[in-house]
Amino acid sequence: MSDLPRRLKALGLYYCAEHLDDLIAHATKKRLTPRQLIEHVVHLEEQERARRSLERRVSRSRLGAFKPMADFDWKWPDKINRADVEAALALHFLDQHNNLVLVAAEGLGKTMIARNIVHNAILAGHSALFISAAELLLDLSAQESARGLDRRLKHYARVGLLAIDEIGYLSYEVRNADLLFQLISMRYEKKPLVLTTNLRFADWPTIFPGAACTTALIDRVVHHADILAIEGKSYRLRDANEVKRKRPRRTRPQKDD
Repeated sequence: MSDLPRRLKALGLYYCAEHLDDLIAHATKKRLTPRQLIEHVVHLEEQERARRSLERRVSRSRLGAFKPMADFDWKWPDKINRADVEAALALHFLDQHNNLVLVAAEGLGKTMIARNIVHNAILAGHSALFISAAELLLDLSAQESARGLDRRLKHYARVGLLAIDEIGYLSYEVRNADLLFQLISMRYEKKPLVLTTNLRFADWPTIFPGAACTTALIDRVVHHADILAIEGKSYRLRDANEVKRKRPRRTRPQKDD
């Protein structure tokens, strides 16, 4: 018995190795048959491996903390197609390898929606990564060799669902446009993208001024893409005004005559 936990771990049965005494006690108490015992062991190991797999996918996703869709105020935007957003959250676009583009001004919840889509993809068993455009392009442009760049491009290309946030908030050099074009081309018609942007596609040349590949980049993004536009005023501006409204007013001290 003293050597059994080590042998179980060597076979990859980590849960059973760590809970061996409880497993034996359970089998004895329930008087499990050999077949029932094996089925019980397989069930426990499957559960444990699913749990560890989920933890790894969540850790690698770089998702961070985010608000669930239960907190989303559907009545606030002036224009939003709730049915299309809920279809995206149900991952309908994922099965067809379509892209999803969320277009909205700052503070209308496009990043919140994108994070929830990534989270749903992880729960559904997909690998996923959430990253800002600035972080992505900084990582790619920092590679000092062609081999290093190829390795990072392949890293981003093989993720099941890649979500690139905040395209349009900064402008980039021509090389960054070329790098993003390479990545999108590697994923084109193979694996889906989720993109959030505050700009119409007609304004994307301002993100990569002087880049010759911008039109081709947009073409690959929008081909086989669902585009969800949200219009209205910023949630954050609304919340800030509400806080300001509720803040008690300071009374000025009266001066003595």
